[in-house]
Amino acid sequence: MKISADKHIYSMSAHNKEAASCQPGETVIFETQDCFSNQIQSEEVLFESTDWETINPATGPLKIEGAEPGDTLKIEIKKIKVKDQGVMITSPEMGFLEEFITDSETKIIPIENNKAIFNEKINIDLDPMIGVIGTSPGKDEKAVPCGTPASHGGNMDTKVIKENAILYLPVRVPGAMLAIGDLHAAMGDGEVVVTGIEIAGEVTVKVDLIKNKELSDPIVETEPAFYTIASGTDLDAAAKKASNNMFQFLNERLPLSNNELAMLMSIICDLQISQVVDPQKTARMRVEKRVLEKYGLKY
Repeated sequence: MKISADKHIYSMSAHNKEAASCQPGETVIFETQDCFSNQIQSEEVLFESTDWETINPATGPLKIEGAEPGDTLKIEIKKIKVKDQGVMITSPEMGFLEEFITDSETKIIPIENNKAIFNEKINIDLDPMIGVIGTSPGKDEKAVPCGTPASHGGNMDTKVIKENAILYLPVRVPGAMLAIGDLHAAMGDGEVVVTGIEIAGEVTVKVDLIKNKELSDPIVETEPAFYTIASGTDLDAAAKKASNNMFQFLNERLPLSNNELAMLMSIICDLQISQVVDPQKTARMRVEKRVLEKYGLKY
């Protein structure tokens, strides 16, 4: 099944109607626009000329049959295919480096041979990732714009959400209502200038359900590690929440006292920044599986 990019939303809400539906275990392709709704196709087009109301479209939502509040949605990211041109922008008073930006500028970045061509001397390896991915907030919660991250996911701009990763998201409405958008051909932690290499493309995912396993915030699993992802009003709040969530995750799986676990986390867990430029900031905490292999650490 393929969901075309013209089936998209600009906020995640319990009131959205599904664009498509599938059974648990199915594989689905999401065709996505870039974060500017493909409005910027040349360097003559500046950010200020775009329609702000159409920023960060997310394709979907996809209804997963049988998903109910209190379940976990398991999303295996099988493939991310990007188009042959990406875009970046700068704009005064936007981003973490705003004091250095006096003029708006658009930069078109060609994609050739698995490289992003930044200029004649700088070619960057592609490392495609998903900026916006989330389920619907609960029926009694407000709609969340796709540009804002929260406990349902959304605009987490977290570079480990990429091919071969597994993302676990909370289910808060029947059907979960998964939506995906805002691909980046590459992005540094922090996304300090507001954009990575923004690009349209396709994401192939396998969706499944873990019944009756409630989740407060997103978790990512890669071959070597688990990550707890959290967003907050500032980076301190996001970092604190990501740390607390990792403590709870490990506490449920390891036979250690609170003191021992806290000490262990201070040795083997890495607190990392995802992004610092969205309406809420996002942090993540990483734990290496190898260190805990004798405990058979699993979601």
